[in-house]
Amino acid sequence: MNVPLNIDWQQILLHLLNFVILFGILYFFLYKPVKDFMEKREAEYRQQHEDAKNALEEADRIKTEYEGKIAGAEEEISAMKSEAGAKNAEERTRMLEQAKADAAGIVEAAKKRGEMEHDKIIAEAQKEIADIVTTATEKIVLSADVSKSYDEFLKSAEGNMKNE
Repeated sequence: MNVPLNIDWQQILLHLLNFVILFGILYFFLYKPVKDFMEKREAEYRQQHEDAKNALEEADRIKTEYEGKIAGAEEEISAMKSEAGAKNAEERTRMLEQAKADAAGIVEAAKKRGEMEHDKIIAEAQKEIADIVTTATEKIVLSADVSKSYDEFLKSAEGNMKNE
Protein backbone atom coordinates (compact mmCIF):
# COMPACT_ATOMS: atom_id res chain seq x y z
CA MET A 1 0.00 0.00 0.00
CA ASN A 2 1.49 2.97 -1.17
CA VAL A 3 0.37 6.09 0.58
CA PRO A 4 1.12 9.46 -0.73
CA LEU A 5 3.41 11.53 1.47
CA ASN A 6 4.31 8.41 3.37
CA ILE A 7 1.41 8.62 5.79
CA ASP A 8 0.96 5.44 7.78
CA TRP A 9 -2.60 5.25 8.92
CA GLN A 10 -1.85 2.56 11.42
CA GLN A 11 0.70 4.77 13.17
CA ILE A 12 -1.75 7.63 13.22
CA LEU A 13 -4.45 5.44 14.79
CA LEU A 14 -2.00 4.13 17.42
CA HIS A 15 -0.97 7.66 18.29
CA LEU A 16 -4.61 8.64 18.43
CA LEU A 17 -5.33 5.69 20.73
CA ASN A 18 -2.35 6.66 22.93
CA PHE A 19 -3.63 10.20 23.03
CA VAL A 20 -7.15 9.07 24.09
CA ILE A 21 -5.68 6.77 26.77
CA LEU A 22 -3.39 9.53 28.01
CA PHE A 23 -6.30 11.97 27.95
CA GLY A 24 -8.49 9.52 29.96
CA ILE A 25 -5.74 8.89 32.51
CA LEU A 26 -5.04 12.58 32.89
CA TYR A 27 -8.77 13.28 33.13
CA PHE A 28 -9.30 10.78 35.96
CA PHE A 29 -6.05 11.38 37.81
CA LEU A 30 -5.50 15.09 37.26
CA TYR A 31 -8.51 16.98 35.95
CA LYS A 32 -11.16 15.41 38.16
CA PRO A 33 -9.16 15.76 41.45
CA VAL A 34 -8.09 19.29 40.54
CA LYS A 35 -11.67 20.18 39.59
CA ASP A 36 -12.99 18.68 42.86
CA PHE A 37 -10.27 20.52 44.80
CA MET A 38 -11.15 23.81 43.11
CA GLU A 39 -14.89 23.28 43.77
CA LYS A 40 -14.18 22.52 47.44
CA ARG A 41 -11.94 25.56 47.66
CA GLU A 42 -14.60 27.74 46.03
CA ALA A 43 -17.25 26.38 48.40
CA GLU A 44 -14.92 27.02 51.33
CA TYR A 45 -14.36 30.60 50.20
CA ARG A 46 -18.11 31.08 49.74
CA GLN A 47 -18.65 29.73 53.26
CA GLN A 48 -15.96 32.04 54.64
CA HIS A 49 -17.61 34.94 52.82
CA GLU A 50 -21.01 34.02 54.29
CA ASP A 51 -19.48 33.60 57.76
CA ALA A 52 -17.76 36.98 57.48
CA LYS A 53 -20.99 38.56 56.28
CA ASN A 54 -22.92 36.99 59.18
CA ALA A 55 -20.20 38.01 61.64
CA LEU A 56 -20.33 41.58 60.32
CA GLU A 57 -24.12 41.65 60.66
CA GLU A 58 -23.80 40.21 64.18
CA ALA A 59 -21.14 42.79 65.05
CA ASP A 60 -23.40 45.59 63.76
CA ARG A 61 -26.31 44.20 65.79
CA ILE A 62 -24.15 43.96 68.94
CA LYS A 63 -22.80 47.46 68.32
CA THR A 64 -26.34 48.82 68.06
CA GLU A 65 -27.32 46.90 71.18
CA TYR A 66 -24.34 48.25 73.13
CA GLU A 67 -24.99 51.78 71.93
CA GLY A 68 -28.54 51.38 73.26
CA LYS A 69 -27.18 50.05 76.54
CA ILE A 70 -24.71 52.93 76.77
CA ALA A 71 -27.49 55.43 76.16
CA GLY A 72 -29.57 53.66 78.83
CA ALA A 73 -26.61 53.69 81.20
CA GLU A 74 -26.09 57.40 80.60
CA GLU A 75 -29.76 58.03 81.38
CA GLU A 76 -29.47 55.86 84.47
CA ILE A 77 -26.35 57.74 85.58
CA SER A 78 -28.16 61.04 85.04
CA ALA A 79 -31.12 59.77 87.08
CA MET A 80 -28.79 58.56 89.83
CA LYS A 81 -27.05 61.96 89.89
CA SER A 82 -30.41 63.71 90.18
CA GLU A 83 -31.48 61.34 92.94
CA ALA A 84 -28.19 61.82 94.79
CA GLY A 85 -28.55 65.59 94.47
CA ALA A 86 -32.08 65.42 95.87
CA LYS A 87 -30.93 63.19 98.74
CA ASN A 88 -28.03 65.55 99.38
CA ALA A 89 -30.41 68.54 99.50
CA GLU A 90 -32.75 66.66 101.86
CA GLU A 91 -29.83 65.69 104.10
CA ARG A 92 -28.54 69.27 104.07
CA THR A 93 -32.02 70.56 105.01
CA ARG A 94 -32.36 67.95 107.75
CA MET A 95 -28.92 68.80 109.16
CA LEU A 96 -29.74 72.53 109.06
CA GLU A 97 -33.00 71.93 110.91
CA GLN A 98 -31.17 69.76 113.42
CA ALA A 99 -28.56 72.48 113.93
CA LYS A 100 -31.31 75.06 114.43
CA ALA A 101 -33.03 72.79 116.95
CA ASP A 102 -29.73 72.22 118.76
CA ALA A 103 -29.04 75.96 118.81
CA ALA A 104 -32.53 76.63 120.16
CA GLY A 105 -31.91 74.00 122.85
CA ILE A 106 -28.60 75.61 123.78
CA VAL A 107 -30.20 79.06 123.93
CA GLU A 108 -33.06 77.68 126.05
CA ALA A 109 -30.59 75.97 128.40
CA ALA A 110 -28.59 79.22 128.66
CA LYS A 111 -31.79 81.13 129.47
CA LYS A 112 -32.69 78.62 132.16
CA ARG A 113 -29.19 78.79 133.58
CA GLY A 114 -29.36 82.59 133.48
CA GLU A 115 -32.72 82.54 135.24
CA MET A 116 -31.32 80.17 137.86
CA GLU A 117 -28.34 82.48 138.36
CA HIS A 118 -30.71 85.44 138.56
CA ASP A 119 -32.90 83.65 141.09
CA LYS A 120 -29.79 82.67 143.08
CA ILE A 121 -28.49 86.25 143.07
CA ILE A 122 -31.91 87.54 144.12
CA ALA A 123 -32.09 84.95 146.90
CA GLU A 124 -28.62 85.93 148.12
CA ALA A 125 -29.56 89.61 147.91
CA GLN A 126 -32.71 88.94 149.91
CA LYS A 127 -30.69 87.02 152.46
CA GLU A 128 -28.20 89.91 152.71
CA ILE A 129 -31.06 92.37 152.98
CA ALA A 130 -32.56 90.25 155.73
CA ASP A 131 -29.18 90.20 157.50
CA ILE A 132 -28.84 93.97 157.12
CA VAL A 133 -32.38 94.48 158.36
CA THR A 134 -31.69 92.21 161.32
CA THR A 135 -28.43 94.02 162.07
CA ALA A 136 -30.11 97.38 161.70
CA THR A 137 -32.98 96.33 163.90
CA GLU A 138 -30.57 95.16 166.55
CA LYS A 139 -28.74 98.47 166.35
CA ILE A 140 -32.03 100.38 166.55
CA VAL A 141 -33.14 98.41 169.49
CA LEU A 142 -29.81 98.80 171.20
CA SER A 143 -29.35 102.43 170.41
CA ALA A 144 -31.39 105.12 171.91
CA ASP A 145 -31.40 107.38 168.92
CA VAL A 146 -33.88 105.96 166.35
CA SER A 147 -33.33 108.54 163.65
CA LYS A 148 -29.61 108.00 163.73
CA SER A 149 -30.14 104.25 163.42
CA TYR A 150 -32.58 104.76 160.59
CA ASP A 151 -30.03 106.88 158.71
CA GLU A 152 -27.36 104.20 159.21
CA PHE A 153 -29.75 101.56 157.91
CA LEU A 154 -30.42 103.57 154.77
CA LYS A 155 -26.70 104.21 154.22
CA SER A 156 -25.97 100.53 154.69
CA ALA A 157 -28.71 99.54 152.21
CA GLU A 158 -27.48 102.10 149.67
CA GLY A 159 -23.91 100.80 150.03
CA ASN A 160 -25.05 97.25 149.34
CA MET A 161 -27.10 98.35 146.33
CA LYS A 162 -24.11 100.17 144.85
CA ASN A 163 -21.90 97.08 145.31
CA GLU A 164 -24.25 94.95 143.27
